Order: sequence, then C-alpha cells, then structure tokens
Amino acid sequence: MAAAAAEQQQFYLLLGNLLSPDNVVRKQAEETYENIPGQSKITFLLQAIRNTTAAEEARQMAAVLLRRLLSSAFDEVYPTLPTDVQAAIKNLLPGFLQAVNDSCYQNDDSVLKSLVEIADTVPKYLRPHLEATLQLSLKLCGDTSLNNMQRQLALEVIVTLSETAAAMLRKHTNIVAQTIPQMLAMMVDLEEDEDWANADELEDDDFDSNAVAGESALDRMACGLGGKLVLPMIKEHIMQMLQNPDWKYRHAGLMALSAIGEGCHQQMEGILNEIVNFVLLFLQDPHPRVRYAACNAVGQMATDFAPGFQKKFHEKVIAALLQTMEDQGNQRVQAHAAAALINFTEDCPKSLLIPYLDNLVKHLHSIMVLKLQELIQKGTKLVLEQVVTSIASVADTAEEKFVPYYDLFMPSLKHIVENAVQKELRLLRGKTIECISLIGLAVGKEKFMQDASDVMQLLLKTQTDFSDMEDDDPQISYMISAWARMCKILGKEFQQYLPVVMGPLMKTASIKPEVALLDTQDMENMSDDDGWEFVNLGDQQSFGIKTAGLEEKSTACQMLVCYAKELKEGFVEYTEQVVKLMVPLLKFYFHDGVRVAAAESMPLLLECARVRGPEYLTQMWHFMCDALIKAIGTEPDSDVLSEIMHSFAKCIEVMGDGCLNNEHFEELGGILKAKLEEHFKNQELRQVKRQDEDYDEQVEESLQDEDDNDVYILTKVSDILHSIFSSYKEKVLPWFEQLLPLIVNLICLHRPWPDRQWGLCIFDDVIEHCSPASFKYAEYFIRPMLQYTCDSSPEVRQAAAYGLGVMAQYGGDNYRPFCTEALPLLVRVIQSADSKTKENINATENCISAVGKIMKFKPDCVSVEEVLPHWLSWLPLHEDKEEAVQTFSYLCDLIESNHPIVLGPNNTNLPKIFSIIAEGEVHEAIKHEDPCARRLANVVRQVQTSGGLWTECIAQLSPEQQAAIQELLNSA
Repeated sequence: MAAAAAEQQQFYLLLGNLLSPDNVVRKQAEETYENIPGQSKITFLLQAIRNTTAAEEARQMAAVLLRRLLSSAFDEVYPTLPTDVQAAIKNLLPGFLQAVNDSCYQNDDSVLKSLVEIADTVPKYLRPHLEATLQLSLKLCGDTSLNNMQRQLALEVIVTLSETAAAMLRKHTNIVAQTIPQMLAMMVDLEEDEDWANADELEDDDFDSNAVAGESALDRMACGLGGKLVLPMIKEHIMQMLQNPDWKYRHAGLMALSAIGEGCHQQMEGILNEIVNFVLLFLQDPHPRVRYAACNAVGQMATDFAPGFQKKFHEKVIAALLQTMEDQGNQRVQAHAAAALINFTEDCPKSLLIPYLDNLVKHLHSIMVLKLQELIQKGTKLVLEQVVTSIASVADTAEEKFVPYYDLFMPSLKHIVENAVQKELRLLRGKTIECISLIGLAVGKEKFMQDASDVMQLLLKTQTDFSDMEDDDPQISYMISAWARMCKILGKEFQQYLPVVMGPLMKTASIKPEVALLDTQDMENMSDDDGWEFVNLGDQQSFGIKTAGLEEKSTACQMLVCYAKELKEGFVEYTEQVVKLMVPLLKFYFHDGVRVAAAESMPLLLECARVRGPEYLTQMWHFMCDALIKAIGTEPDSDVLSEIMHSFAKCIEVMGDGCLNNEHFEELGGILKAKLEEHFKNQELRQVKRQDEDYDEQVEESLQDEDDNDVYILTKVSDILHSIFSSYKEKVLPWFEQLLPLIVNLICLHRPWPDRQWGLCIFDDVIEHCSPASFKYAEYFIRPMLQYTCDSSPEVRQAAAYGLGVMAQYGGDNYRPFCTEALPLLVRVIQSADSKTKENINATENCISAVGKIMKFKPDCVSVEEVLPHWLSWLPLHEDKEEAVQTFSYLCDLIESNHPIVLGPNNTNLPKIFSIIAEGEVHEAIKHEDPCARRLANVVRQVQTSGGLWTECIAQLSPEQQAAIQELLNSA
C-alpha cells in the first residue's frame, strides 16, 4: 500500500509540474506523463479526481487529461481496463453531468462543450446514463434564462447523438418527442424588421440566432433518426403552427417542413399531395415573410423529391410561383419565388417543361424588363439577379426548344454585361454572364454564332480587367465556368482564346488556402463570418482553414479538365504546366472536388500530349504514375478514391504495355491486396454490427449504403486489373498470383452476389487476355463459372456467360470439353420463361452471344447444324451493344459463306434474316461506322438486285423496319 501511496504522491507532483510556468519543468513532466502505461495512467487520474483533499488545480488538470485520454482512444483503452476501473469511469458520469449543469449557471460553457465532444467521439460511454444526459440537455435547452449559445450547445448534445448513436437514441422516443417542440420554439424566435421586404442586399443568415440553429438541428436530427420516427412526432406540431395567427409561427412551420424533407423523404412521399396543396396556400399569406417561407418550402421540395415532385405537381407549382413573382411591393418574396422556380426547373424533365415554355418565357421576360427599369431608376437589383438565373435554368432544361425565344433575351442580357460595371453590380454581372453562356449551350452553335464574337469580346474585356479584380470578386467563378461553356459551344475554334483565358484560370486553380493551428484562446477572437472553418482536434486545439477561394479553386480545376477533354491536341501547349499543377493536388485534402478534378485530368492530359510523340508522353506519365499509385493507397474518401482508381486504369489503357516498372507493380500489388482484404473485413464488421443491441432497420439501411460503397471500390479494382491484363497479357500472371486467393474467395458460393459478379469479371479478363496460359488457373474458376451460368442473380449469370464466350473465343484446346458442357446450361437460361424481362435481358443476350462464339470458334465441340436454327430464332440482340456486334458479324460470316441452314432451301430464310437486320437497326444495335454495318448493308444490296425476292423480303417488314433498312443502305 505504502508504495502505491508514494506513487500517487509523485503523480500529484507531476500534475503540479504539468501546470508549471517554467518551460523546462513542464516539458519534462509531459514526457514523464506520456511514458506512464495507459492503465496506470487512468487509475492515477481517477484517484486524483476523487481525492477531495488534493489541490483544486491538480484535480482540474486530471479531469482534462482523463477526458483527453478517453475521447481520443476510448475504443482502444476502455475495453482493456479492469472491471472496477471501467465501473469507476462510468460512475464519474453523474458527477460530470452535475458539473455541466452547475457551470452553465455560472456562465461557463466549457464543460458543456466537452459533453458535446463525448457525444461526438464516444457516444457509447454515455449509454448507462443516457436518460440523465438527455434530460439534462433538454432542461438546459428549454431554459430561457440561459444565453442562446448555451441553449444551442445543449441542443447540440442531442442532435450529435442522433448522428453518432442514432439507434441508441431511437429507443428514447419520449426525449425525441420533447426535443422537437424545443427546436420549433427556437425557430419562432424571429425579430420584426420593417425594412425586410425590400432589402436589396441578402444579409447572411445570422448563425448565432436561435431560428437558424433550430432549423439546422431539425434538419440533422431528421436525417440522423429517420422519418419513420420523426415525421409522426412533428406533423401535428407543424399543422398547428401553420394555423397560428402570429406570422412567426407560420413562418417557422414552413421552414420546419423544408428542413425535414431530406430526412423524412420516404414518409413524406406518401402524403406529398396534401403537403403541396397546403403549402401553396401560403404563397398568398398576408405576411410577406410567410410567403417567403412558402417559396422556400416549395423550392426545397422541388429538390428533395425530384423528379417525382415535378411530374405530379408541375401545373399547380409553375402557376403559383409565376403569380408570386408578380408580388411587386415585396422584392424579397419575388426573388425567392424566382429561386424556387430555379430549383423546380433544374430537375424538371424537359418534356414536362415544354408545354409551359411560352407562359414561363412571357412572365420572365416582362419581369426582367420591369426590373431593368428599376435598376436604372432606383438601383435595386435583387430580383433581377434571381430572374436572370431563372431564365438560364429554363434555357438549360429546354435546350433547343429555347431557340425561338433567344432573340427576346440576348440583347438585354448583353446590355447588362456591358453596362453593369459598378462594384455593387458584380454579382448581377456574373450571373448574367452565366445566363448568356447557358443559353448559348442550350440553343447550340448555329443559333449562337451570330452573337458569339460579341460575347467573347465582352468576356475578354472583363478578363483584361481581371487583374484589377479582388480575389473574392463573385464574377471570377462565373467567368471561369462561362469560358468552359464557350469552349463546349465553339469546339476547336475556342483554341484562339486560350492565351487570354489560361492566365487567370491557372491563377485561380493555384489558390493556396490559408490555414492555421489555433488554441481555444485564439478561437474566441475568430468569428465564423471571416470565412474560416474549424476542425476540432481535441486537446483544446483547432485546425482552421479559410474557405474563401476553395470553391473557385475547385471550379477552375474542373474547367481545366473540360478544356483538356474538349480541345484534345489543341491543348497540348498547356499540358506541362497543368500536369505540374494537378499532380500535387491529388493530396489536396481540404476539398474533395479538387482531388477529383486532379484525378480526372490525368488520362485526358496524356491524350492531349500524344501528338508530341512517345518520349514526351512517357516523361509526363512518369511524373504522374507514382503519385496516382500512392493516392490509391492513401485517399480517405471512398467517392474520391473510386475516381482516382478509374483514372489510373484509363491511364494504363492510354500508355499500354511497359508503362509500369517493377517497383510500381510491387506497390500496386500491395495496395490492391489491402483493398480486397479490407473489403472482406468490412463485411465481417457489418455482420458484427447486425448483432449489436441497438441494431434496427435504419441501421440496416446505413449498412447497406456502406456495402454499396465497398462494392463500388471493388468494381474499380476490377477496372485496374482489366487495364493491366489488356495491356500486359500473360506476362503479368506471375504478379497476379499474390491476389489469386482473394479473387478465388470472391467467387465462393456463400459470398454476396456482387462479390461473385466482380470476381467472375476478373477471371473473364484473365481468360480473354491471358489465354492459353490462363488454363493454369482453370481449377479455381471453371466449376464456379459453369455453375453460376444458372445463378439466381442476373448480374452473376451475365459475368459467367461472358466468361464462357471468351473461353470459346480465346481459350486454347484445353478448354474444349468445357465448351461442350456449357452449351446446355446456356440454352436452359435462354429458353427460361422470363429470360427477356428487363432485369434478365442482358444476362440472356450474353448467353446467346456465348452460344454463337462456341459455334464459331469451337465448332467441333457442338453440333452446329442442330444449334443454328435455335440460335437464329433468338436474334437480334439489342441491349448489349458489344455482344450485338459479335453476333451480327458471325451472322455475316454464315451468310457470306452461303451456309445452307442459315439461307434455307431456295433462300426461303432470307425474309427472316431481313427482319433480324431491320430489328437490330431499329434498336441501333450497331453503329454505322462499324465495319459490320457495311457487311449487313451488302447483304441487303445483294438481295436488292434479285427482284421478286426483294419485294417479298421488304413486304413483311413494318414501316418502321423498312425505314431502318433504308437508313442502313444510305449510311453504311
């Protein structure tokens, strides 16, 4: 005991030294503390916290250290602790909650902040006292004597738990039911503002306000807990609020409806009709801010429920919004109605919008003319900014149908760009530039050409003033996007403008964000509206990044991708500087969009650089290759990762055999192996989560999403292997052997169907590109491939059938007995009753194609005479275009060699062959530039010369098929 007490005594000294103002003493104490083993550390800290006789500073220090230790490594440290220590830590919680409560009433919210942190990082720790934690948060949130910040932090505890421990929270329905009215009450906390309706500047939302905090909390909670729980609880409250005589309640009710759309998507869809009818009534509410909120709800629903919303409600919604846009005395309402119209048209199917085009255009035009006059007379521009974007959005959806209205708008739009040069009109000018370029893209080059050079001159003029623009000028990003659209419209003719455009574009793409490491003290002096965002690193430290310019940087990088794609070799002058910019950006972790653009650019830049010859190309590839492989190994975001993998595969296809050296192969092998192992491990982890006490159907939904993400990465592994096999052929098989056991594991019977599908696809590539050497591995895949030809999953059947086809086509003689064995299995699939349904057709067509390949490449393995008549009766293929070409070219072989079974006695089968060709042509199964199309056209021409037979062949075709035959003759 004495020894333990002495150690504890030393620990108090240590705690004191950690607080020492003397740097050397403090540093030494920190090192000593770091070296204490985790378990003893916790024991010491707990004793210090509980020891009421110890110095207050030392106890506080111990509490901070314990929290830091637990929140950073809770999942690792906690399970290894002895049960009594686990219990002691759990027993700390009631005292901690008491401290949260007391400190709030002493105007200190630091303890409450740490509760938010625990809810975020280790929510399971709160489980034994979850009810108490929630009750406390609810009490503080509802206490209007506390300041707004504290009330919002208390709400944040509950909202954070709905994101980090949704299943745990869903069991406490009583708390959720009490939290919802709290959030709604915050949303009613609005101020009267006489000048609101005609304010010309949109001031940013006040993020400290209760109304904004309540709305954001509601949105997050609905997404976290799901609509099944939230909608029934909130529906009545919203209905009551919408009937309240006080405008603030009606406003809050409509904003709440907008906020829950994403989270309650499924449940609201069922009652969307009554919701929409109800909301539209409020577009005529006596109070302008309620009308504004109704516009907000309509716009939000148009986005959340697209395109179903547009299909069901187009008539009502368009009419109501156009009427609201006429609300002359209330600019803010007019502008927001125009904004809702933008949301509506963005996701509106073109065919639905066309009937309203005349009416829409008439309204938009008259408002534009009116607001242009107001701009000149009063200088007001808010509505005009939105209307210009509405026009752009309508044109973007209507495409070529907008041509008749082009001349109505273009002169005014050009006028705005020419004359709106004052600083306060920058946003209007930017939006107008966007509108002009979108209209140009919609109506096409022919119509736009009359104005193209004027517009280019206007843009160039803005561009030359670019150097004087401030970095946060909103015109910059509009300009950059407009240039890229002009490039799409003008194609190769755009090249002449590159020298002017590339300077500012490269400058914007090269923006370096300001970053800073701040402690809590610095944080207090920073406000959100300076455009900084913070990531809490724990330890009272935050990582800050200035977000201004990040979106612009991302846009600029995407535009560089667009130029490389559109201009190809016309962009070659710039490939070097762009590659030097893009390769380091694969590690630009501040913005996903930048990394995606960097990845996308790589194969396109190689295509551009091709014209400079192989040496230049290889140099460029060497500059990219290492970085791409490393990025596949380190990229944390799965969406970005899939883009990088896809680009890498494309690059290998461009560069071909020899583009990877031994080190590359070694590194890539290790990374792909790790990805596949992670794939299996994630599946196991999901099975474990399904056993968790909080498992419910919402958890299952999120596990399904994780699963989809994993499978998507698996498809990219397959892409990379495909590009390597097709470039390197059998030389790469020894390298592939390190992955073989994992791929074999993918096609085991007990694995989910996507695993088996993609495992088969990888073996399909091995057979197609590495035969006859592939037979060495046949023992691993041949049985599963035959067995899976009749699998219940169409995707698996398709992959198996494709494999059997390439086995006949490329596999050597060793595969012959398996071709014989495959035939009846393929026929069974083709002849099953539902083989032509939408979900089965692709698998079936692959089976038909495989039968054709067996007859063509391994004719002695089957009785061709017997199979051919059946095979002809299954043609044509039209869903799977690649297999359609294969089957048609085999059909041409047979016809050109005058095969008796195909032509029939006295050519009696020719009408049947004609209808196969015509039907294939109707479905555009073969592109006219394909050599096969010419062969088919020649067959038709030969019959054309034979008089009676021709008449007979043509007579039995439908008018559509006859037209298709004519089209084939004209073009091939």
